[in-house]
Amino acid sequence: MGITPFGWLHTVISIVAVIAGIVALVRDKKISTKNLVGKVYVVMTILSCLTGFFIFHHGEISPGHILGVITLIVLGIAGAAEHKHAFGRASQYVATIGYSLTFFFHMIPTLTEGSTRLPSGAPLASSPDDPKLQMAIGVVFLLFLIGAALQATRLHAESR
Repeated sequence: MGITPFGWLHTVISIVAVIAGIVALVRDKKISTKNLVGKVYVVMTILSCLTGFFIFHHGEISPGHILGVITLIVLGIAGAAEHKHAFGRASQYVATIGYSLTFFFHMIPTLTEGSTRLPSGAPLASSPDDPKLQMAIGVVFLLFLIGAALQATRLHAESR
């Protein structure tokens, strides 16, 4: 099945979010809405989730829809931590790691859609359940855990 014009819009929004996330993580070592690239990341991630809610491959709610809801919840928690200091002294950790977690969430559909569609005619993965794809997502999760540990260590060092 091909991608619809609305699917392309969703894809472009998601790509902009991922690029902004990469820029923030490489440049600033974290995603924060206290700068433009972080704001772009969060706004585009919200739009990605919202547009994703209108994409139905089989006419029903999918794991992608559930991931969108979870992403929005985590964005809300990270935003409350960053701007309202809702978690006291832990707020900077909750915000930084929360935003990074949403970046990991972006990687799940990125890897899934990319590997089950590309290259055209001979995709890398046969389905979202393909063991190769599951392994790739596992590796990216491990990278998230390492990154989160490095972020927490950096925040702890900065707070001394």
